[in-house]
Amino acid sequence: MGFFTPWFLAGAVGVGLPIWLHLLKKHKTTPLPFSSLMFFERRIQSSIKHRRLRYLVLLALRTALILLLVLAFAHPYVRQAVAPASRTGEVTVLAIDNSLSMRAGNRLDEAKQMARRMVAGLRAGQRAQVLAFGARVQVMSEVTDDGAALNAGIDAIESSDARTSFAELARSLRSIAQSLHLPLAVHLYSDMQQTGMPANFNDLRLNAAVRLEPHPLGTKEAPNFALENVVAPRRVYDSRKSRVLATIASFGAGPGGHPATRSVSLALNHRVLETKTVEVPENGRATVEFLSLEVPYGKNRGEVRIDSADALAADDVFYFSVERADPRHALFVHEPENSRDLLYFKAALEASGQSAFEIDPATPDQTANLSPAKYAFVALSDVGAIPLAFENQLREYVRGGGSVLIALGHMSVARGRVPVTDDRIEETRYAGREGERFQTAVWLDRSHPSILKDDRWDDVKFYQAIRVAPGNARVAARLSDQTPLLMDHQAGEGHVLVFASTFDNVANDFPLHASFVPFIQQTARYLGRLDDRPPSVLVGTFEELRDSKEKGSAVEVVDPKGGRVLSLEEATQAQNIQFTQAGFYEIHRPNRADELVAVNADRHESDLTPAPAETLALWQNTAQGSSEGGGAAAGERKPLSLWWYVMLVVLALAVAESLLGNRHLSVDKEAA
Repeated sequence: MGFFTPWFLAGAVGVGLPIWLHLLKKHKTTPLPFSSLMFFERRIQSSIKHRRLRYLVLLALRTALILLLVLAFAHPYVRQAVAPASRTGEVTVLAIDNSLSMRAGNRLDEAKQMARRMVAGLRAGQRAQVLAFGARVQVMSEVTDDGAALNAGIDAIESSDARTSFAELARSLRSIAQSLHLPLAVHLYSDMQQTGMPANFNDLRLNAAVRLEPHPLGTKEAPNFALENVVAPRRVYDSRKSRVLATIASFGAGPGGHPATRSVSLALNHRVLETKTVEVPENGRATVEFLSLEVPYGKNRGEVRIDSADALAADDVFYFSVERADPRHALFVHEPENSRDLLYFKAALEASGQSAFEIDPATPDQTANLSPAKYAFVALSDVGAIPLAFENQLREYVRGGGSVLIALGHMSVARGRVPVTDDRIEETRYAGREGERFQTAVWLDRSHPSILKDDRWDDVKFYQAIRVAPGNARVAARLSDQTPLLMDHQAGEGHVLVFASTFDNVANDFPLHASFVPFIQQTARYLGRLDDRPPSVLVGTFEELRDSKEKGSAVEVVDPKGGRVLSLEEATQAQNIQFTQAGFYEIHRPNRADELVAVNADRHESDLTPAPAETLALWQNTAQGSSEGGGAAAGERKPLSLWWYVMLVVLALAVAESLLGNRHLSVDKEAA
């Protein structure tokens, strides 16, 4: 027997109460002298011994009642063997891990051999199914008792570059058990990587009909070196050599070891540019900097490699894509007497050292013969009157997919409306001595591309702002008096971004703050439709293949092995693809530049540390107590609570104590 709440047993000291009432609190009288007893009725006085014998039964009842109440609150239980549930029609599931870490040594081959031995040991008529899993689960065979079909499914499993997800496997097993309405005996063949376990252990929950049997592979912690990350430019716009920073990590080494020396090489288009050596500490990281990346025009395949010194060579290379192109031109229109706005705007664009845009300045009277079609975007900075022909060209430019940035100041107020959008200018908002000295940006739309990476505008002072009726525009920023500061209009396929102040450090001090540079750079990339794709993505990432204008057009995708990813039908209908291999994907779109995408495996797979045995045991027991399946496992012993039984005895004793106590009370009254 055991107790769920044993501390309640301390209440057993309460048995002293009935003992005190029955034995210690005796009725005592002191004889008093009295002159005559002739007027008192004669009565027979009972002996003390007789009274004690009569109340001992009531004492025992009350003592037992208190002890049983204490026992009930302590929640006693006994362990009871539960009869094993019937597992008629049980299906054997062979789940084989084919993630990147299973490429260490011969782990995948060993897992497949163990699965084949399991198939050979199946009884006649016993059905089974083969699954392969990494980041997602693949069904390699139907539920069948055909050994040849099961072995063919095992043979078809190939190693992948995906990351292990035991949560996805558990979700699939729950789904299979619910769809088959049959118990499952799951044999899991995996290196049981710790990084494959989910953050929420509840994601590993199994149905009661699922019986899990793990078969760990490579249980020893194998030292592994990996190229964890590479920082490289996505695009370069001049002939200068660029910087590449590589991080090398060490996993699974024993404590107290010595740093290992690794050779690291930078290559571009399969040509090695530079090689360096680095000492990597045990279970630590080291960085290597290359300053020799000289990129030719076009799309280029970059690689950083380390010498292979472990069983997992797949993470010894890191791919990145880099493109050399000429900067695109942007038209900046400003008033002749104001060149400060041009100075700040141009300096912010060039602050990164590799500017994607080249600014072509112009005054309003120089725009009559300029065609905006050749510009990535057009900026109008506090301009007054502009030629009507040029404004009409801007409207066509925006409807065709171009973008315009408009900064409003005191010169813009004279027009009474915003160029291109024709939004009405309501008033000029000044901060004066009699009221607020300045306004601040109190609300920012952090999802807008111009603000996405830097939302620290709270220290910027705005002394003048132009209040505009925003109409249907998306308001991305507001001042403290609720004046719209940044408005995004969409017209046709293009955008008009209106900034209700200036860039000249007169109406505000925005150009003097650190948030000005990322705002200008992000706005230019947004308006110039320059994507912010990183130099590499992870396996499992999705890529959009077409937009609304390209519906029905054929897109060709070539994987790292040179094979076509899409069928003829998918090439004209698929909206996106998922990168499933590490290496370089080529995407060829009609009427658009080709794209080269570098894909790398998730480096969580490089840590080969297995999950603790306690974690696996807990996972196996997640089906216990579930009501979804077919009952308890064979030989299971579960605690059976005795609380109700004790309370029934307490109730019976309470009735007996009440009846006996009333009987004694009535006798005492009659005697009195």
